[in-house]
Amino acid sequence: MLDLKDFNFFDKQNSFDFKGFLIKTLSYWKLFIVGLIITFSIAHQVNIRKQKIYGIESTISIQDENNPFFTSNTSLVFNWGGTSDKVQMVSTTLKSRSHHELVVDSLQSYIDYLKQTKYFLKDVYGQVPFKISLDKTKYQLFETFIKVKMLSYKTYQITISFEGDNVKLVRYKDNNIITLPIQNKEFKQIFRVGQDINLPYLHWKLDIKKNNLENFEDEILLRFNSFDNIVSNQKKIKVEVDEKAASILRLAMEGTNKERMVDYLNATVDVLIKKQLESKNKFAENTIDFIDKTLSKMEKELKNSGEELKEFSKKNNIIDIEEGGSNYKDELMKYDLQKDDVERKIEYLNSLKNYLKSVVDYSKLPVPTVAGISEPNININVSKLIALSLQRSELIYSVKGDVYFERIDNEINSIKRVLIENINTYKNVLQYDLNLANRKIGKIENEISSLPEDKQEWLKLSRKYNLSDNIYNTFLQKRSEASIVKAANLSDIQTIDPAKDVGGGLLGPKTAVNYVLAFFAGLFVPLVLVFFIFFISNSIQNIEDITNITQLPLIGIVGVKHSKNNLSVYERPKSALSESFRAIRSSLQFLYKKQSKEGTKTLMLTSSISGEGKTFCSINIATVFALSEKKTIIVGLDLRKPKIFDDFNIKNDIGAVNYLIGQKKLEEVIQHTKIPFLDVITSGPIPPNPSELILGETMKEMIEELKKNYDYIILDTPPVGLVSDALELSQFCDVTLYVVRQNFTKKEMLTLLNNRSKRGELNNVSIIFNGYENKAKYGVGYGYGYGYSYGYGYGSGYHEDEEPNGFFAKWKSRMFKKIRK
Repeated sequence: MLDLKDFNFFDKQNSFDFKGFLIKTLSYWKLFIVGLIITFSIAHQVNIRKQKIYGIESTISIQDENNPFFTSNTSLVFNWGGTSDKVQMVSTTLKSRSHHELVVDSLQSYIDYLKQTKYFLKDVYGQVPFKISLDKTKYQLFETFIKVKMLSYKTYQITISFEGDNVKLVRYKDNNIITLPIQNKEFKQIFRVGQDINLPYLHWKLDIKKNNLENFEDEILLRFNSFDNIVSNQKKIKVEVDEKAASILRLAMEGTNKERMVDYLNATVDVLIKKQLESKNKFAENTIDFIDKTLSKMEKELKNSGEELKEFSKKNNIIDIEEGGSNYKDELMKYDLQKDDVERKIEYLNSLKNYLKSVVDYSKLPVPTVAGISEPNININVSKLIALSLQRSELIYSVKGDVYFERIDNEINSIKRVLIENINTYKNVLQYDLNLANRKIGKIENEISSLPEDKQEWLKLSRKYNLSDNIYNTFLQKRSEASIVKAANLSDIQTIDPAKDVGGGLLGPKTAVNYVLAFFAGLFVPLVLVFFIFFISNSIQNIEDITNITQLPLIGIVGVKHSKNNLSVYERPKSALSESFRAIRSSLQFLYKKQSKEGTKTLMLTSSISGEGKTFCSINIATVFALSEKKTIIVGLDLRKPKIFDDFNIKNDIGAVNYLIGQKKLEEVIQHTKIPFLDVITSGPIPPNPSELILGETMKEMIEELKKNYDYIILDTPPVGLVSDALELSQFCDVTLYVVRQNFTKKEMLTLLNNRSKRGELNNVSIIFNGYENKAKYGVGYGYGYGYSYGYGYGSGYHEDEEPNGFFAKWKSRMFKKIRK
C-alpha cells in the first residue's frame, strides 16, 4: 500500500525555493531584455503619438469695492452683501452654462483650426496667419473639414470633400441645424483675402493677421462644431478657492493649445467682471427709474402750483399781503417738509409690503434710501433680496436640480418674513412722527384762520409751491447721486494674474514617467511569467527536491555536455563533466566493495521516461571504466528504440536481438569501439516481442557469458516509467542507477521509484542527477536533449537532439576565458 508520508508532491507549495526562483529569474535575462525593448518601444510610441497637454492658470480676487463717492453726507447708500456669498456665487457662475455661452460666443470657440501631423491633428489656434469672421445669421458647413491653403498674401484656396448626398449646416445665431443636398463630391475654389464668401454652405470673410505668419504655407483644416458641445466641454474649467485666502479664486484649464486656453481664461474673467458690474449697477438703475417716475409727477405739480401762485400775484399786491404772513410761511414749510418726508417713507413701506406679497422677482426693487429710510435692518434686507433674486435668475439655466433653488427660495422667504416685521415696526414709529407733524401744522393753520382771506389764500398757494419745489430739488439731488454712484461703481472682481503663456506648463504625457513605467513593466511582466513557470513547474529543480522526496542515495551529479555527441569523457577527458563521471565511478567502486562483490560487476541504467540522459550516462560511465583499463561492455537493451550505435559510428544490423533469438553467437554481436577496452552490443533489429526476449533464458545465458570476458557490464535499458523491461533486467544487476534530469523529471516519478524500491522491483538503487546547471536556466533543455516520444505510448518521440551552439553562449565563454587570464 502506498505510504502517504512518502508522497511529497506538494512540497513546493509548503516550502518556496527562493534561491531556485532567483536563479531561474536570472537565467531568463534574454526574456527581460526583450520585455524592456518591447515596453520602451511602446512608451516611445505613446510619447510621440500623444499630443502634449498643457495647463494654464489665472487668479482673481473677490472683495467689497466701496464707491469713492460714498461719504457721510451721501443720502444714497447701497449694501452689496458679504464677500463669502460672492465667492460662492462667482464660483458657481464660472461653471454655469449661461456664462460659458457668452464666452464661447465672444471668442467663436466653436471653430477648430487644425493641422495634420504625422500622428494626429494638431490644434493650431492662434498659430495661423489668418482669422475667420463668420456671419452668424447665415448657415455654415457643420462638422466637416474645410481645407484652407494660403496661396499668397492676397489669395487662398478652399477645398471641401463631401461624403454622402447631404451635408449638415448650422446657424450660430440660434444654433439651428438643417440638411442641404449636395451634388458635387468635391469643392475647390480660389478666393481673395477679405472677400465676403457667400456659398450655400459657407458665409465668412478671411483676413490676414499680419503679426502672425506662422504656418503660412501649410494646409489648415477648419471645422465648425456644435455650440452646445463646446460649451459643455468648457464647463470643465477648474475653479478652486485659495486655502490661505478665501476671497482668492484660481482658474485653471487643461488642453493641447496654450493660446486658446489663455484667450478663453482671460475672456471668461472679462465676461464675469462685466456681468458682475451690471448686476451691481442694478441697484442704482432701480433707484434712478424710481426717481425719474417721481420727478415726472412732481414736475406737473410744481408747474401747476407755480401758475396758480403767478395768477394770484397778478391780481393782488403781494408786498402788502406778505407782510404779517412770512413767519407763518417759514414755520409751515418746516412742518410740511417733515410731514412729506414721513408720508413718503410710509408710502414706500406700503408699496414695498404689497410688492413682497404679490411679486416673486425682487431684482427691480428701489433701495429704501431713495425714500429717505435710513433704518439699517430694512436697507440690509432689501439689498439681500435684490442680490438673491439676481443670483437665482443667473443660475436658472446653469444649475440642474431643485436643491440649490430650494435653498435660495428658503432664504428669500426667511428674509421676506423678517423684512415685513421690520416694515410694521418702523411704520408705527413713522405714524407717531406723522401725527406729531399734523398737530403742529393744525395749530398753525388755526392761527392763520384769523388772518384776512387774501393772506390765507397767498399762504396756501405759496405753501403748495414751495413744498413741491423743495421735494423736486431733493429728488433731483438724489438722482444725481445715483447717477454718480453708477458711473463710479467698481467691480468686486479684480484680476491678480491674468492667463499668460510664460513657457512650461506641460502636464503630459509625462515622457520620463512613461519610460520609468516601461522599465518596471518590462521587468514585472517577465518576472510574473517566470514566477508562473516556476510555480506551476512540478519537475526536479535542484538537489533539495530529490532529497525531500526520496531517501535513495544520490551517487553523482552530472552537468550539461558541450560536445556534439555523447562521447564527452572520451573527447574531453579533462573537463569538469569527465570528472563528474569519474566521481560516479569511485562511488560505484565503493558500493561494490561494500557489497563484497568480486569479479565482474553488472550495472543497469534506467530512468522514468525518455529524454533524461540515460544513454548518455551509460556511454560515459562505461568510458571512464574503459579508460582505467577495465574491460567494459555496454549492452543496448532498449530493444524498442535502439540508438546507442550512433555515437560510436557502428552499425545496428546485428545485436542483442539476434543473439536472443538464436541467430548469432555472442562473439558475432559484440562490436569493438575506438575507445580501448570498450565494446558494445547494440540492440539490433526491432523485434515484435521485446519483453518476451528479455524474460527468456537466453538473456541469462548472455549475461553469464559476458561475465567471463569483461570486468564491467553496463546495461542501457528502456525507461522504467514507460515499460517494464528494466524491472525484468534488475535481477541480473548488482547496482541500478536511476537517471534524474534537472527540470525534466517529474516529482511524481521519484515517488513511484520509492514504491518500486520498497517493493523490491529495483535493487540497490542510486540516483544520478543529470543536466545540472547551478548558474544556468532551470527549464532550458539538457544539452543534447531528448524528445518525449518513445514509440510506445508516452510523449512525441524517442530521439536525441543536438544542443545548438548559440552566439551568446560562445561570447560568454570567451569572456570568462579572458577574465581567467
